[in-house]
Amino acid sequence: MSVRLSRLIIWLFDITNDFYKSHHFSTDLSTPKRHIFKLDALSREILGIAFPSALAVAADPIASLIDTAFIGHLGPVELAAAGVSIALFNQASRITIFPLVSITTSFVAEEDTIEKLNIKAAENGNKSKFSEAIVPEGHMLQDIEKGTPKENVEAPPESMEEKDESNDLVVKSCAPEDVENNTTGNNDTKFGDDANTNICKPSSVTSNYKSKQKVGKKKRHIASASTALLFGTILGLVQAAVLIFAAKPLLYVMGLKRDSPMLNPAEKYLKLRSFGAPAVLLSLAMQGIFRGFKDTTTPLYVIVSGYALNVVLDPIFIFILKLGIRGAAIAHVLSQYMMAFTLLLILMKKVHLLPPSIKDLQIFRFLKNGGLLMLRVVAVTFCVTLAASLAARLGTIPMAAFQTCLQVWLTSSLLADGLAVAVQAILACSFAEKDHKKTTAAATRTLQMSFVLGVGLSFAVGLGLYFGAGIFSKNVHVVHLIKIGIPFVAATQPINSLAFVFDGVNYGASDFAYSAYSLASPGVTCKCSYRIPSL
Repeated sequence: MSVRLSRLIIWLFDITNDFYKSHHFSTDLSTPKRHIFKLDALSREILGIAFPSALAVAADPIASLIDTAFIGHLGPVELAAAGVSIALFNQASRITIFPLVSITTSFVAEEDTIEKLNIKAAENGNKSKFSEAIVPEGHMLQDIEKGTPKENVEAPPESMEEKDESNDLVVKSCAPEDVENNTTGNNDTKFGDDANTNICKPSSVTSNYKSKQKVGKKKRHIASASTALLFGTILGLVQAAVLIFAAKPLLYVMGLKRDSPMLNPAEKYLKLRSFGAPAVLLSLAMQGIFRGFKDTTTPLYVIVSGYALNVVLDPIFIFILKLGIRGAAIAHVLSQYMMAFTLLLILMKKVHLLPPSIKDLQIFRFLKNGGLLMLRVVAVTFCVTLAASLAARLGTIPMAAFQTCLQVWLTSSLLADGLAVAVQAILACSFAEKDHKKTTAAATRTLQMSFVLGVGLSFAVGLGLYFGAGIFSKNVHVVHLIKIGIPFVAATQPINSLAFVFDGVNYGASDFAYSAYSLASPGVTCKCSYRIPSL
C-alpha cells in the first residue's frame, strides 16, 4: 500500500510539473519544495485565505452532521429517510453551486485586479492612454490562462518597473462613470473601500494612491458580481420548484419503493428543505464574490452564526415542538435565509448590486464556463448519488450507516477546499498581474500543504469515527456498519485533498475546460461499472 501511495504522489507532482510547462511557467520547483513548512509571506497569504474558507465550507456538512445526529435519535427509518433526501438535495445543489461559486471567485478576482492596474496607470499620469485602454462595452476578455487577452495596451515604463515578465497591461471594461472619475484624478470616488484591503493588489501600488483611499465608504461596480447574484437567484428558484413539485418521482429514482417506510418522511423533509434553495444559491454566490476579494473572514462569521442558529433550533423544532424530521428541515431553511440576508446587507455596502447597464452583465461568459463546470459536477456527484441509491435499496440500516459515513467524509474532505479557494484567488490575481513566479510558487506550495492536510485528516477521521460512531445512532447494527466503512472514509483523505487543490489551480488559471473533461471519464466509468453485475 505504501509503495502505491508513493507512486501516486510522484505521479501527481509530475502532472503538476507538466501543467506548468504547458502554461509557460517556470518549472523550477526546488525552492518551494524546501519551504513547505516555512511561514513566509506566501504561506501566510495562503493560510489567511484558506483557514476561514475551510471553516466556512465545512460548516454546511457539519450542520448536516448535527441534523443527522438529532434525526438519528428519532429512529433508523427517519435517519435513512433524511439521508436519501439530503443526497438528492445535495446532488441538485452541486450541479449549480460549484460552477457558480468557482466562476464567480475567478472572475471577481480578475476584474478587481485589472481595475486596480488601470487606476495605477492613471496615478502615474498617463491619463490619455488609460482612457484609451478601456475595452468597449460588450467585449469579453479571453480566458486569462491563454495569456492573450483581447485588449493589450502598452503601459508606460514607469508604471511597470517591477514587472520584467511583460510590458503589457491587461485592461477590462469599466463603467462610464468610473472612467470619468479616474481620468479626472478623482480615484478615491470608486475605490475607497478599506474593508477590502485584502483584495488582490499589484505589488507596485504606490503609497500616494493608498493615502487617497477613504475608509469603507464608497461602493464599486463589479460586473461579474452583479451577474453572479442574478444567476444565483434564478437557479435557486428553479431548483426549489423542481424539488418541491417533483419530490416523489425523484425519490423513486433514488431507489425508494412505494411501500418503503422511508418514502413519506423523506418526501416531507425534501419538500420543506427545498424552500431554502434560493437562499442557499444566493448566499453561495455572495461567498464567491467575497472570495474574489480575498475576504473569507466575513462569510465565515455569517455562516457560523447561521448554523449556530440551526443547532439551537434543531432540538426546539424536533423534540420540544414535536415536529420530528420536519423540524430539522425547517430549522435548516430558517438558518439559510438568515445567512443570505446578512451577506446581502454587507455586500450592499461594498458594491453596487445593479450594473450601470444590462450590457455590462457577463451572461454569456458565465454560461460558457458554467456549462463546462456543470458537466464536471454532474459526473462527480453522479457517483455519490448512485452510491446513495444503492444503499437505499439495501434497506434502512445500511442507508443510515451510509449517510453517517458520507457526511463525515464530506465534512473532512471539504476542509481541503479552503486551500483550493486560496490558490484559486491568488492565481487569478497573479495571472492578471502577469506574476508567473508567484503563480508557480503558490500552486506548488498549496499542493504540498494539501497532502500534509490529507494525511492528518486520515488519522483524525479514522480515530474519531471509530470511537464516536455511537453519537450518530443507538442502533447496534448501524454502528457496526459505520465501523466497517472507516477504512474507506479515512484512506481517501489525501487523494481528496490533492484533488480539491488541483481544481483550485485549474480554476485560478480559468482552465475550466480541462477541469471538466478530466473528471467526466470517472463518472462514465462509475456508470458503466454499475451496469456490470459482477461488479
